[in-house]
Amino acid sequence: MNSQAAALKPVAAVSERDMANAIRALAMDSVQKANSGHPGMPMGMADVATVLFSRFINIDPSAPNWPDRDRFVLSAGHGSMLQYALHYLLGYEDMPIEQLQRFRQLGSRTAGHPEYGHALGIETTTGPLGQGISTAVGMALAERMLAARHGADLVDHFTYAIAGDGCLQEGISHEAIDLAGHLKLARLIVFWDDNAISIDGPTSLSTSMDQPARFEAAGWHVQSVDGHDTEAVAAAIEAAQQSDRPSLIACRTVIGKGAPNLGGSEKTHGAPLGDAEIAATRENIGWACAPFEVPDDILFAWREIAERGQAARHTWEQRLAASPQREAFESAVAGALPDAVFEALGAFRKEHVEKATKVATRKASEMALGAINAATELTVGGSADLTHSNLTITKGMDRIAPGDYAGRYIHYGIREHGMAAAMNGIALHGGFVPYGGTFLCFADYARGAMRLSALMGQRVIYVMTHDSIGLGEDGPTHQPIEHLAMLRATPNLNVFRPADIIETAECWELALKSKNRPSVLVLSRQNLPMLRQAHSEKAHSDEPHIDENRSSQGAYVLREPAGHRAVTLIATGSEVEIAVAAAERLETEHGIAAAVVSMPCWELFEEQDAGTRKAVLGSAPRIAVEAAARLGWDRWIGDTGVFVGMTGFGASAPAPDLYRHFDITPEAVAAAALKLII
Repeated sequence: MNSQAAALKPVAAVSERDMANAIRALAMDSVQKANSGHPGMPMGMADVATVLFSRFINIDPSAPNWPDRDRFVLSAGHGSMLQYALHYLLGYEDMPIEQLQRFRQLGSRTAGHPEYGHALGIETTTGPLGQGISTAVGMALAERMLAARHGADLVDHFTYAIAGDGCLQEGISHEAIDLAGHLKLARLIVFWDDNAISIDGPTSLSTSMDQPARFEAAGWHVQSVDGHDTEAVAAAIEAAQQSDRPSLIACRTVIGKGAPNLGGSEKTHGAPLGDAEIAATRENIGWACAPFEVPDDILFAWREIAERGQAARHTWEQRLAASPQREAFESAVAGALPDAVFEALGAFRKEHVEKATKVATRKASEMALGAINAATELTVGGSADLTHSNLTITKGMDRIAPGDYAGRYIHYGIREHGMAAAMNGIALHGGFVPYGGTFLCFADYARGAMRLSALMGQRVIYVMTHDSIGLGEDGPTHQPIEHLAMLRATPNLNVFRPADIIETAECWELALKSKNRPSVLVLSRQNLPMLRQAHSEKAHSDEPHIDENRSSQGAYVLREPAGHRAVTLIATGSEVEIAVAAAERLETEHGIAAAVVSMPCWELFEEQDAGTRKAVLGSAPRIAVEAAARLGWDRWIGDTGVFVGMTGFGASAPAPDLYRHFDITPEAVAAAALKLII
């Protein structure tokens, strides 16, 4: 505890009502000072939060990353002052009262919505409604999986989430609720802030959903309580903890509880109460303190919760020290992949360079995963009901099933968005490296959670196959055109589009080593030749295998002509083969020296120094080849460059016919080069 907490002395017995009113006062004062924010939810859910923290939750603010702590997720992230008030009251060292006084100000830890990594004890970034409850499902699943591996002595905690009407209206919530109920994630307890108010007014304006019935239909344990009756809330939590299913506690509350004139109104949702209403609220709840002041006895009662959590942590640490599982558990929580993984990938590259293996990169990914998954237990895979199209399962991977969490493969169902959010939760919880598959076109459905993967810097790996018009007959609804541009525009996200089996293995290695950012592996349906051996500068040496991971700099010269470059052809994925064929055609038929640059990862290439980029791209005119939209390519080809790719949506036909129809062929690339340089 900090020095302020250590100096506090209990004055008298403190009621949970007084403790909850401290949250209300801090919330309304902080929003008022900032002249921005959402006081209604923190004031309405203050009683529920107080009961949860004072009687049940196990956390230790002095060790906020203690592995067996309970997780608390504020899914209704707009009510962030609830969390910040709790953190101040509990004594988190980075949350003194000055941080509450600087709510929503530049450089403060008290951002408008809770941001993972921005302040201690925030388990996940929330704010986009529905993401928190869906991420919590992943955390609860990770808890069960880790307990199955290491035992209840080391892993035995709950995941609690507070969700609002907005969270439950968002479509992602259905995906998450369904998955959690199916898997019987009994350590997940969700509190629904059932205040019947949305921004526009009463929720009856837009919904008539019977939410408890929806959760019951999904297999949840459901209770409904008065959210301001502390004993009823406590009894509901006790019952939820004993259930063998995930639990919803529907808490009927008054938004802005305590405000005598605005309580129960949408006017408290997203605006300060105003000086007059705050003064009236203080009188109404019996809070005589000045703004940002909390009586010592109330603060002491809150800090005792932290002491209880610290004692629980010490007891757990003693169990860990005596456990034969200690080394394995600590290694898993640290997320450190063994050297054996990367040695296996090196051997894999050597084998397939020598064999000149020709396969689709989705198949190459499956083969690389076979080596990875055999070398570590940390990786856990899955797919959004496309397992045998994404090729994300490998030999020996047992499946996760309801009540059986010892496996390593998760059938997420047709829930791309829920899958992405759950993987965020698994990564945030710790103990695993999650990867999951779908078609690249359905990155649209997963986009919200993928953005949060990047924002939070989580090692989540998205395996996205069927990456172009090359998927063929399924047609334009399934053929991604704009998706690469969308993903590449996302900060802190590596987008890998490998050209062959060697680049695929290299990209997997880079994704696994990227601990602070997510990765997307964009993979082909159609077979692709192994290009590295035939065109690397070491191709004719005694050792065809290249130990260096050439994809690590994002782009490299795959084919350098003997003479001075006349043109540089830049391509990714399945179109690198086309660029190589075009370069050979230019050389043999026209005597034109064409270099080929494979660019599997724009983001890593952007991070190289200017000299490296210049050496790769050269000074000759440039042509880009990619069966996708042009957007972004001008960064690499310049104002005078030419793009050979898509200008609209695709069509339904066999892949070779489509490439010819859309004029993405070696002949078209060669013709563009001739026009550009002659």
